[in-house]
Amino acid sequence: MAGIPGLGWRLHGDGRTVVPGSVVAPDERLSWPRTMGIGAQHVVAMFGATFLVPLLTGFPPSTTLLFSGIGTLLFLIITAGRVPSYLGSSFAFLAPISAAMNQHGMGGALGGVVMAGAVLFAVGVIVQLVGARWIGRLMPPVVTGAIVALIGLNLAPTAKDNFMSAPLTALITVTAVLLVTVLFRGLLGRLSILIGVLVGYAVAAIRGEVNFAAVGEAAWIGLPQFTLPTFQLSVVGLFVPVVLVLIAENIGHVKSVALMTGRDLDPVTGRALMADGIATMLAGTGGGSGTTTYAENIGVMASSKVYSTAAYWVAGVVAVLLSVFPKFGAVIATVPQGVLGGAGVVLYGMIGILGVRIWVENKVNFSNPINLAVAGVSLVIGIADFTWTVGALQFGGIALGTGAALLIFHLMKLIGRVRGTAHLEDPVEQPVEPGRLG
Repeated sequence: MAGIPGLGWRLHGDGRTVVPGSVVAPDERLSWPRTMGIGAQHVVAMFGATFLVPLLTGFPPSTTLLFSGIGTLLFLIITAGRVPSYLGSSFAFLAPISAAMNQHGMGGALGGVVMAGAVLFAVGVIVQLVGARWIGRLMPPVVTGAIVALIGLNLAPTAKDNFMSAPLTALITVTAVLLVTVLFRGLLGRLSILIGVLVGYAVAAIRGEVNFAAVGEAAWIGLPQFTLPTFQLSVVGLFVPVVLVLIAENIGHVKSVALMTGRDLDPVTGRALMADGIATMLAGTGGGSGTTTYAENIGVMASSKVYSTAAYWVAGVVAVLLSVFPKFGAVIATVPQGVLGGAGVVLYGMIGILGVRIWVENKVNFSNPINLAVAGVSLVIGIADFTWTVGALQFGGIALGTGAALLIFHLMKLIGRVRGTAHLEDPVEQPVEPGRLG
């Protein structure tokens, strides 16, 4: 592995303890046994969310796990080991993948994932060359919050359909997720969705709702299922809004890590975007879900004070190794609709409220009619899932809602300034990481 950027960590202190008030920096590590233990925590932290996306979209779970592991390793290399992060499945892809699957099957959805990754990579190149300030001006908090909120709330009908397939199982799953959130602290509390799904799965198995036939037929060792993408012009409008969310998440992640480690990471912001773009493109070419930086793993770092990228190398390698056990993936694929419906009710609602959180944290002023119009109009379009077909292109609620948020904000602000009838300050910073959309 000699010559790979970001390797060659120096030992932190005695390699066994972290002195109060200090942190293990990205270019440091603890002893290898302790580093592997932290890496295992990162695998557990990302596990539930990374698997939930392929389960909700119908993608092969093992394939998604493989590309999340490979994507994480590529991210560490491209950012030269300066930004600790796990690249797991992005919840922002749920709605466009589901819509594209209905229109063009799995290949068409994968083509959309590849296109989103390519756009994200191009944005990363621009940011690396000229900086990220222009992104804050294009997408101020009121716009970013609206986009995040409408992506989550647009999925409400899907959650309802899955929930009603087995209402009792779904209700128990929701209850378990909520109880775990308030009963446990630390890592267990942050794994509420994963534990809730496990509880719901146990209930579904007792009720005879789980079909184990595929598990018995699956081999113990073998490569995941790969699917090639097909490219359809009509899905472009579905996936472009996702790029805006991924930009906000990646920039927010870099800023969060910089704040917690005391390092200036602005010079590698563009690299982070490019890395996630490449990882997403790679996933789309083989049958995996699009990726993003994970807030769950930020939590592991914050609690352990270990920001070493060595731990993420361990997590990435473990993810790749787990992906070549088909029987393991077959077990994951047996999670029934009722359990997914229960998890979806919580998850999609949380995504929607994350948009509201962005507004609150950035003190968006809704007495300003421009902000009110941006949020109100875009949310109605997204929740109602308006559609507009132009030739071969079909724009759904997320695309139209995103377009409305951007157009209304910038057009109303321009007209208001010209006429002297409205005023809105130009934010120059992206909001704090809105959480994983994953």
